[in-house]
Amino acid sequence: MPGREARCGSACRQCTQTLATGGTNADRYTDFAAVPGALLESLAQRGGRKVRWIAMNSRVVRLLHVTDPHLLGDESGQIYDVNTSLSLRSVLQQARSDHAALPDAILVTGDIADDCSSEAYAHLRSQLQGWDVPVLCLPGNHDAPALMARMLGSDGFQYCGRAGFGDWAIVLLDSHLPRNPSGRVAAPELERLAAELRDAAERHVLVCLHHPPVPVGSAWLDAVGLQNGAEVLRVVERFSNVRAMLAGHVHQAFETRAGRLRILTTPSTCAQFTPDTENCIMDLRPPGYRWLELLADGSIRTEVCWLRNWEVSRRPTDSRASFMS
Repeated sequence: MPGREARCGSACRQCTQTLATGGTNADRYTDFAAVPGALLESLAQRGGRKVRWIAMNSRVVRLLHVTDPHLLGDESGQIYDVNTSLSLRSVLQQARSDHAALPDAILVTGDIADDCSSEAYAHLRSQLQGWDVPVLCLPGNHDAPALMARMLGSDGFQYCGRAGFGDWAIVLLDSHLPRNPSGRVAAPELERLAAELRDAAERHVLVCLHHPPVPVGSAWLDAVGLQNGAEVLRVVERFSNVRAMLAGHVHQAFETRAGRLRILTTPSTCAQFTPDTENCIMDLRPPGYRWLELLADGSIRTEVCWLRNWEVSRRPTDSRASFMS
């Protein structure tokens, strides 16, 4: 990787930093060690450059996963009868109180801006910027990828690419299909996936994308799933160091296995869909999120959390049309 190296000293636990300019998805590689949030913030802002930290010690990597916030430019707006800005803020407040220590990173796996507005992406940045941890983002079917990359591609935020934390690499895929609720990982992105996995051969890998690569058991959702899920799995299965795939899109907690791979989805930070349904039926569950702990031996501990003190007093309006738009 082109760039210049500098020693950061004891404040970063003796890590080596490589500062390199950003570029295509293939160039977006960020390797983080356990550095203080304030230092991360100051380094990440240097000229809009990517910052690479090489971790010197094995450790548990803790991640907060939030997905499908469906934010709007107008923060008073609602989707699925939910004020989505308020629900995300409430989720983040609860998640912040779950642990004394901050997570190593926050994963946001798409459907961020329901109206594809720059204001909606700015709202996400505003709500997360105070955490002082890396925020790793990828697009969903409701997003505008080019705009999202501009709005969420610098100053502590990363759009797609790959990030490294200790013994783990996280690969962020784009499954956005223009003007379609379904997803597809395009041929260049599949090539990048294979290249990223080759480059991360010495690490355990978590692959993240918006659309899950397997059916979840709801006919109407599976009909708008990942069109080439089997193709994506064939690429991933060539690499024995890939431990799991993490997705959003389906507004529910789901877990299965595809061979040796663990497949996980996480509830939305706004409203949920009832599992195992033929047609769209909204669920009574509240907003949710997921914690993951990535262990040095390649295993994963994970917990889905639901927003406490958030009562869904009536079933939200079944809104397949909103989901498909």
